[in-house]
Amino acid sequence: MAVVDPSTIFPLAGYDRLCFLKNVVDHPQITVGDYTYYDDFEDVANFQRRVRYLFDFTGDHLRIGKFCMLASGVEFIMNGANHLAQAVSAYPFAVFGGDWAGAMAGKTYPNKGDTTVGNDVWVGYRATIMPGVSIGHGAIIGACAVVTRDVPPYAIVGGNPARVIRMRFDADTVACLLALAWWDWPIEKITHFAPLLTGDVTAFLAAAEE
Repeated sequence: MAVVDPSTIFPLAGYDRLCFLKNVVDHPQITVGDYTYYDDFEDVANFQRRVRYLFDFTGDHLRIGKFCMLASGVEFIMNGANHLAQAVSAYPFAVFGGDWAGAMAGKTYPNKGDTTVGNDVWVGYRATIMPGVSIGHGAIIGACAVVTRDVPPYAIVGGNPARVIRMRFDADTVACLLALAWWDWPIEKITHFAPLLTGDVTAFLAAAEE
């Protein structure tokens, strides 16, 4: 069976601006699933540079599922960017030490938790994902969207702040797709169903449920 190896860095022959991302990322707080690709107009090494404010002391993680499609310029803002928005001043006095070192005694900076991208998610050109956001399986994030809140599975969102434009499928169909979780099938089965995965959802579900 001639299926591209997910450990391949550049799966398109002669083209080094699209990579299987898990083979490029080496940050311990970033995990990426098989076959997720990142396409960059300049250099695929840009991806990790665009995961902003990811510090070991914040303890948060970026988790991206399998079979995702990430366009050039995508950015993830992590919890290290957070300031004390509810305080008198948002200025991080304690960071600079000295007589300001104790300014954060008994306090912590806001932390919205891990950022999670499900499986089979398409994130468009220059979209920005804010800290702690969870993007559901099968969602589509429009170009230049700023995602500030969780995105339901199979929703299409866009704008700043991003809002649901429409759902890709009705609720029953979404439930069936989530139950099947095709991205977790053996690669041989995914390959067999690939022509249906790229076609009508009704035909796919009928065949998959046989």
